[in-house]
Amino acid sequence: MPDHDDTTRPDGVASDATPSFNDQFRAAVANTGLGKVAPGEAPSGQALVAAIGGVRGLVESVLPGLAFLVVYAITKAVVPSVLIPVAIGVVFVVLRLVQRQSIVMSFAGILGVAISAGLALITGRAESNFIPGIVINAVWLVGLLVTLAVRRPLIGVIVGFLLPPDADGTPQDWRADPAKRRVLTVATWLWVGLFAIRLLIEVPLYLTAQVELLAGIKLITGVPLYAALLWVTWLLVRTVFKREVDAPAV
Repeated sequence: MPDHDDTTRPDGVASDATPSFNDQFRAAVANTGLGKVAPGEAPSGQALVAAIGGVRGLVESVLPGLAFLVVYAITKAVVPSVLIPVAIGVVFVVLRLVQRQSIVMSFAGILGVAISAGLALITGRAESNFIPGIVINAVWLVGLLVTLAVRRPLIGVIVGFLLPPDADGTPQDWRADPAKRRVLTVATWLWVGLFAIRLLIEVPLYLTAQVELLAGIKLITGVPLYAALLWVTWLLVRTVFKREVDAPAV
């Protein structure tokens, strides 16, 4: 047996077998909604559906929340209203396991639903089901504002990892171009607006325990608003990148 692992050559020099942090982060970015369309590429309806997880991902995202709304509107009971969405999430995970598909997103979804259900069951208040979502929106809002404050708007960071390197192998620096920097900053502010709108609507409804209205608003400001803003972001990015990244080197 050799006395070195797969990431080190016999001469003791680390090999390229292990991807760098940048490579791993770039791969993670490529799996996000924005990563589904390269900078400068015109988004299509098919690409948009893929970016939000496909038809199946869309159903998995919407159905638990819709089930909560319907069950609570009919029964006004906390227990079935929060447990039925959990059961639906479990079914989605099992189906993916049976079909040998990735369960990462489904598992993340069921985890969020389960945490929300647990809070509602512990407090005995249906509106507690929405606390995790409100916290997540607040964290995203603060995080985006921080990236703007340090002049590294998040949309620009994401796009930067999607851009191919220059001819000499160095990463493209969108910050050196005022037009690109401005557009990517505006796009980031739009996402700030998304999370701010969610909080401005959901927090008062939570505080006044308007559960059915809160559930309905969350559905509307969830996937539909996310998809619309994703589309706008793609279009904005395309105005400054066009398809220059595909232009042949001179």
